[in-house]
Amino acid sequence: MKVAVPLERDAVESRVAASPETVKKLKGLGLDVVIETGAGVKSRMPDQEYVAAGATIAATTAEAVGDADIVLKVRRPTPDEAKGYKSGAIVIAIMDPWGQKEALDAMAAAGVSAFAMEFMPRITRAQVMDVLSSQANLAGYQAVIDAAGTYDRAMPMMMTAAGTVPAARVFVMGAGVAGLQAIATARRLGAVVTATDVRPAAKEQVESLGAKFVAVEDEEFKQAETAAGYAKPMSAEYQAKQAALVAEHVKKQDIVITTALIPGRPAPRLISASMVASMKPGSVLIDLAVERGGNVEGAVAGETVTTDNGVRIVGNLNVAGRIAASASALYAKNLVAFLEIFFDKKDKSFKPNWDDELIKATLITKDGAIVHPSLQS
Repeated sequence: MKVAVPLERDAVESRVAASPETVKKLKGLGLDVVIETGAGVKSRMPDQEYVAAGATIAATTAEAVGDADIVLKVRRPTPDEAKGYKSGAIVIAIMDPWGQKEALDAMAAAGVSAFAMEFMPRITRAQVMDVLSSQANLAGYQAVIDAAGTYDRAMPMMMTAAGTVPAARVFVMGAGVAGLQAIATARRLGAVVTATDVRPAAKEQVESLGAKFVAVEDEEFKQAETAAGYAKPMSAEYQAKQAALVAEHVKKQDIVITTALIPGRPAPRLISASMVASMKPGSVLIDLAVERGGNVEGAVAGETVTTDNGVRIVGNLNVAGRIAASASALYAKNLVAFLEIFFDKKDKSFKPNWDDELIKATLITKDGAIVHPSLQS
């Protein structure tokens, strides 16, 4: 069987779906691995390293994927890409499928079995396959690095003979995987860190990292988490109370990092224009949800906006991809761990169990149809 890893075509995508390390694991499953030339260059993985690991290099996408039984990607294939896949091929990627009917229809029409890695259940067995966690963890780290690079003062408190430099005040909004890593990173850099989240369980996690938790802790707050561990949409009344508390807190902050996302929905608006206007000149906002509409009013995807009062709103795209070498290494391991469940461990034969809970949860197209319940119209 042949597994192909094409070059990602999206202009902002610097990651790759296989590393030389995972090529060896794929070979161990009995697969022939073909990498499109240059696929790993932006992740510091040149063609020669793939060859040394046992892969062959294809000169074009068509050559790589045309007869491939399995295609591994970072981003969802475009309709034109899907047309080039072999009917019956397995395609695994971060599909971002909501509102993308044309792309889903194209994969169905191509006859591929497409899997959305972001649909992976958050259960113990699937932790090693959890791409949302692996990539969000790095995005949270990079958000703080980006903030430190934009903020024109030191992050830690420094006591010198010439005087004391105060520690930067960092406020993290959303204490999921990205938010918790942002808290930890900001703390390592010496900032005074506070954080907020609508999930009650987040309070203990935030405080365990040495940050102060900021939230309206009423009865609605205590019920604001789904069984799967995601935040529930909050009532307008609660949002108003929380916004008032946050607005007062934001005024005093040097850096605000927003990370709030609800799967399948536009990003919730956490920071209003009036909150931005209340911040001190030189303050920095990092919006990790900018690709979903943004948590910060005035954020622009792919740009850094400087407001009239001197506040900078950073809307970097593909933040995990800004440290592509690390992001790709982890993502590639997520993919291999998932792919391994398609194989019989004893004889290394390809024997997918279509009733396996992980396969069923992530499968979005099969046999010419869109099959995932959440995507069927």
